Amino acid sequence: MNNAHSLSPEPVDVIVVGAGISGLSAASDLEQAGLSVRVLEARSRVGGRTEDGQFASGTSIELGGQWLGPTQTAALELIDKLGLETFEVYDEGRSLLFAEGKYVHGDDNTFGLGEQAGAAFSELVRLVDSTVTTIDLSSPWSSPEAERLDSMTATQWVEENCPDPTARNFAHTLLASIFAAETHEYSALHMLFYLASGGGLHRMMITIGGAQERRVLGGTHQMSERLAERLNGEVWLQSPVKRISQGEGTARHPVVVTTPGTSHHCKRVIVALPSTLANRLDYEPPLPANRDIAAGQMMPGNVIKYQIEYERPFWRGRGLSGTILSLDHHVSLVYDNCVPTSDRGILVAFVEGRHARQLSELSEQQRAEAVLSDLSAFLGAEAAEPLEILQRNWSEEPYTRGCYGGRFGTGLWTTVGQHLADPCGRIHWAGAETAQIWNGYIDGAIRSGRRAASEIVSAESISHREG
Repeated sequence: MNNAHSLSPEPVDVIVVGAGISGLSAASDLEQAGLSVRVLEARSRVGGRTEDGQFASGTSIELGGQWLGPTQTAALELIDKLGLETFEVYDEGRSLLFAEGKYVHGDDNTFGLGEQAGAAFSELVRLVDSTVTTIDLSSPWSSPEAERLDSMTATQWVEENCPDPTARNFAHTLLASIFAAETHEYSALHMLFYLASGGGLHRMMITIGGAQERRVLGGTHQMSERLAERLNGEVWLQSPVKRISQGEGTARHPVVVTTPGTSHHCKRVIVALPSTLANRLDYEPPLPANRDIAAGQMMPGNVIKYQIEYERPFWRGRGLSGTILSLDHHVSLVYDNCVPTSDRGILVAFVEGRHARQLSELSEQQRAEAVLSDLSAFLGAEAAEPLEILQRNWSEEPYTRGCYGGRFGTGLWTTVGQHLADPCGRIHWAGAETAQIWNGYIDGAIRSGRRAASEIVSAESISHREG
């Protein structure tokens, strides 16, 4: 990786904007196809929405994306290829559900909802998972009833299909934890597409057998670091792209990508940024109107992630799994996040959607105090006395501006959604928001980068034959 930048770098076949796992996966595939590549990254690190945190004890812990599931084959195959290991998360004991001022114990199947609400919620999950099979992942706007589903919010869809008020409230909170956004903030079509891309609501919400089953030993950020190390081309850090021009370069390298003080010449570009950030670059000629609308309306979620270290995992001794869901508190979701390399107890806690926006008005210290107050309400006074607490507000990160992924409000998939991933001349788009499988996840990011690389390989092959 390169921090000493030349003012006149050699032209390359492809510039990749963004050194997250999406951009690096694209760069790797392009090099394997024989094309020269340079990766430009605004941050001082690679990894994008995956990031390493360090407790004072020396334990590495993920400040960003961390989980993997059994159907996330693109991610699991890459982990194996890079020589990394995974481990299964802890999921023994009872979960806790806080709702309407009370708490109950539960498990992955009942969540403690009780017979009536539990049956209603189970029926809703079955309905969601049967409906998502009708969603066309390659073109959601072509799905049956797409117009109707896109005209209503996810809130309206849940209200229409779940008669039990407790089950509805639980569903709204659970979906807010998946999307890091309230259910009225995205369309029913977007909800169903997103859930379909991961194999359904049941798979996304459970731990073992689902999207939260495994973690990478040492952290997911290592995937990007090792992939970057294997590239032949340069990875330029602290190089935020400001402008992409199609036509100001030479006949052989017509695209010019501008970073502060440097112009990079290439044949094609992959922009592997969150859609909201991709839209903040200056393009010449300007992007088509519908692409601009699509990217500008793919709004990121809001989440503040907390990693809390204790002397020991005291909740396990009480027969608790560490899994907590709350409909009443700022902290909506908690998991046991212990790692095999440490005997310390670690909890990961999430503040999402409207709660994250509320806490964003506070200082980091005030936020931490609010989170510890919630944890003590969940687990008693011992939870309020951690060894250390780490936090990352992803909406405040200047080169992310929100997590986990993006969302479309009503009426967008069926009008401009098709333009989100379509190339614009010599500009190609990657990033987890453009994925058809595991949209918004690490696995989806990898797939999107590989798809964009494939587009370029095909286009350059045709150009070479015609030339």
